[in-house]
Amino acid sequence: MKRILGSLTLLIFLTLSDLSAQGSAGITPFTFGEELSFEVSYGWLNLADAKMQISRRPQEQNDKSHYKIDVYGKTKGAATIFGKVNDNWGTYLDVETNLPSLSYRHIEEGKYRKHEFVHFDQKNKKATMKLFDKENKNLKETKDFDLPGQVQDLVSGFYYLRTQDLRGLKKGESIDIKGFFDKEIYNIKLIYEGTETLETNLGKKETYIFSPQLPKNKLFRGEFPITVWVTKDQNKIPVKIKANLFIGSLNLDIISAKGLKSN
Repeated sequence: MKRILGSLTLLIFLTLSDLSAQGSAGITPFTFGEELSFEVSYGWLNLADAKMQISRRPQEQNDKSHYKIDVYGKTKGAATIFGKVNDNWGTYLDVETNLPSLSYRHIEEGKYRKHEFVHFDQKNKKATMKLFDKENKNLKETKDFDLPGQVQDLVSGFYYLRTQDLRGLKKGESIDIKGFFDKEIYNIKLIYEGTETLETNLGKKETYIFSPQLPKNKLFRGEFPITVWVTKDQNKIPVKIKANLFIGSLNLDIISAKGLKSN
């Protein structure tokens, strides 16, 4: 189960990162102090809590102001029987360019641990990865990478999406985007599926629907196993994510949204 939860989270953020393709940066619809909370369920079983949180104040990186954004995922209740998951993904997103300067991952899944930092030089198309030991104290590995251009990381991509004008998308239109994750450049085709009105914990919401085309794997069913619903308003927040497994499906549903820029 912890493998499924870990893979789901990875694919979700790959999906959200790919959405950043549409157009150039526009008005920023989020602000400091925003917090989105979700519940992950499998049938009637509530497996985990997830949270997307922006720092309350600007953070400095390379003498420039950044949004410090953290994403947390943690198993709860009966799901911990299969192995505890306590993950934290993060990014420092440049306030002016909406590009990441630094990303990090602190992964705790059962006995597995990973602490990784990636420094981005967007101007010179370079990235430097630093990998630390299980206690996050001693540096184990440093590696430099050439980038194909300006890239997003797993977390920054979704927030960059929210600065885009999605109103011109047509149903069936596909988007191909490159990003950087786990020492590699990835490329996933994203399909726009149209719009839908959903009943959510925040009330009735008009949404955009997106699905990524994924390669065959042992966890998810079909060529388009994940569907993401993003609100069709000024905030553009995800309110539901569904992943079809070979047996049943996982659902991630929003339960609260605080500090939104537009109400």
